Amino acid sequence: MKKLFKNQWSNIIFIVIILVMIIPQTRKPIQIVVNKIFAFSPSATDEEDRKELETYNWTLETKDGNRVDFAESKGKVIIVNYWATWCPPCIAEMPSFQELYTDYKDDVAFYFISGEDHETTNNFLKRKGYNFSSYRMLSEDPKPLDGYTLPSTYVIDKSGTIVVDKKGAADWNSQNFRNLLSQLLAE
Repeated sequence: MKKLFKNQWSNIIFIVIILVMIIPQTRKPIQIVVNKIFAFSPSATDEEDRKELETYNWTLETKDGNRVDFAESKGKVIIVNYWATWCPPCIAEMPSFQELYTDYKDDVAFYFISGEDHETTNNFLKRKGYNFSSYRMLSEDPKPLDGYTLPSTYVIDKSGTIVVDKKGAADWNSQNFRNLLSQLLAE
């Protein structure tokens, strides 16, 4: 019996994890922890596979209802993140974004885009202690940006080339990503 239990240990752990994921009250916290564990540093897209922004024509709205013209960021390094308050992988990567934002907010244009109403996103950001802003789209996003998969994050260099196209959670505060960001800022 002891040998049987020893050989089945990994199966028992797997079943417990599945059961925890099925129970609604524990699902979200467990998913966030799992996403944090498996979120790795994002990497740059191979140069031959990089795409260019087709346009900078994009109108966004701040929490105060003010319009923001995305074209004002042309010539800057830009990070666009599509997210939602109900999305566990989005929530899992937010602490790393906050740390990155704290250090790079004066040099990089950050756009956190959500389809949710401002009250929902602002309450979430305030409750979590994040000091970056969330925006809503007032016009269609420029191609090839695509926020249908959450989270989706794009890092755009000063010339409008998409250097990072990441679907899913990532550790945006990793040293590798910071090195890439510093390199883009130096160009």
